[in-house]
Amino acid sequence: MDPYQEHKANAVTELTQKKIKEESLTEHLADLRKQLIKSASVFIFFLVIVFSTINLWLPYVTRGNDLVVLGPFQVIKLYTSICVTLSLGLSLPFFIHFIWTFVKPGLNSKEVRFLGIYAPAMFTLFILGITFGYYVVNPLSYQFLVNFGAMNFEIMVSASEYVHFLIMTTVPLGFLFELPIIVLFLNSIDVLTAAALIKVRKWSYLVIAVVSALITPPDFISQLIVLVPMALLYEISIYLVRRMENRREKQSNISVEIKQDEMR
Repeated sequence: MDPYQEHKANAVTELTQKKIKEESLTEHLADLRKQLIKSASVFIFFLVIVFSTINLWLPYVTRGNDLVVLGPFQVIKLYTSICVTLSLGLSLPFFIHFIWTFVKPGLNSKEVRFLGIYAPAMFTLFILGITFGYYVVNPLSYQFLVNFGAMNFEIMVSASEYVHFLIMTTVPLGFLFELPIIVLFLNSIDVLTAAALIKVRKWSYLVIAVVSALITPPDFISQLIVLVPMALLYEISIYLVRRMENRREKQSNISVEIKQDEMR
């Protein structure tokens, strides 16, 4: 073959591969833009709904507590923070679906199977964490702090401070309750094992205690209320990972036995 023609053929091949990569990148960016637009549309839709019905559900947020507003701009700040937080929470399942749609083509079969099974569980655990914070952590810690302060001061709680307190005692717990799913995912890609979790258990408890102190008000009761479920979730994570490892080991043994039988 003529060296010149060979060089020309190689150049054409390189240009074709480059063009294919550019087209692939353009398609990915277009798909990302599409998912972002859909996510923004869903968020704006829920924001309009939440803001237009604020007088219906706000009493469930304030729980009948005596709150004060220190100025007209605080009203705007209060309504905005509540509506944005609630709209994000309502939009979360749709965000997860849009992200899943975008990343699914780039995942291997193992990752697709894992996320397809556990994505609903992640959302369920997030809601459970929010519920636990709303019905348990928030009222107990709020009453404790108000009663503790009332011993020496006249308590006046601003609406914005109350909403900030409510968010800090609910939303972080939603993310922390997803610990078992995160651990299972890390185990499925061979990053984390049950033995490793057991080995670092005491240090993990220390980290959990620090995180509990950071996301809760500075009182022992609130921190203990958060610390106990987090410790239980850590132990549940170890149990689930161990079961997954035992199942994989059994499947591996069965595969080996089948191969041995075929060789005979």
